[in-house]
Amino acid sequence: MSRPGTAPLSVTLTQRLRHVFLHPEGQRGVRDMLPMVPGMAAWGLVTGVAMVKSGLDPWLALLMSLTVFAGSSQLASLPLIATGAPIWVVLLTACIVNLRFVIYSAQWRWYFGHLSRGRRVALTYLAADINYALFVKAWPEPEPRPGQVEYFVSGAVVVWIGWQIPSIVGIVLADVIPPQWGLGFAGTLALIGLTCSLLVDRATWVCAAVAGLAAVAAFALPYKLHIVVAVAAAVSAGLLMEWPGRSGLRRAAP
Repeated sequence: MSRPGTAPLSVTLTQRLRHVFLHPEGQRGVRDMLPMVPGMAAWGLVTGVAMVKSGLDPWLALLMSLTVFAGSSQLASLPLIATGAPIWVVLLTACIVNLRFVIYSAQWRWYFGHLSRGRRVALTYLAADINYALFVKAWPEPEPRPGQVEYFVSGAVVVWIGWQIPSIVGIVLADVIPPQWGLGFAGTLALIGLTCSLLVDRATWVCAAVAGLAAVAAFALPYKLHIVVAVAAAVSAGLLMEWPGRSGLRRAAP
């Protein structure tokens, strides 16, 4: 129950979302994010189908989609779950795949560092690759400005909806979607498109190259661990570029 004289949490959340989407920067965030929805929807559908096809119970797949909300780590962990890999391997893989968000968060601290810890924690759930790429493009100067929170939240909500609805559809219809549709190939194309949109400067190009080379070099490892190696190598390269005295992610592309 809410305290006397205070609005229920649902009302407060609705009011805040209404403010976000009516704000000019919030509307800009929606406009910037909408063209990315078809690609995310295709990949979300593929992920939903893959979770069920890998043997995961539909209810567990639904819980995973809503709580994890990270397609790359979900897909990386599914083959491990299907082959009965030790749980520590599954968890370690998911964590390493998501280490790239350490770099994203290090960059976002310049914009959101002044917010309360609770608000920053809430924003982390909505963080995604495409959010980072478009946010940095919209706000190239690493400093807090009015409207940044509204831009981030509105775009992030579009991403969340654009991912969750197709993912849930994939979970529910996994047994009736024919393999002839070629969803795996469509999802791969969607992921390539999203990846290319993240290559915005020299640092991201270097990290992508390092990840690709590491994945090829470690391809023979069991349990799909070449994915873990690739992500770890890319994150290490990114952190080295962020070393004190280097311009890192802000270094201009040649």
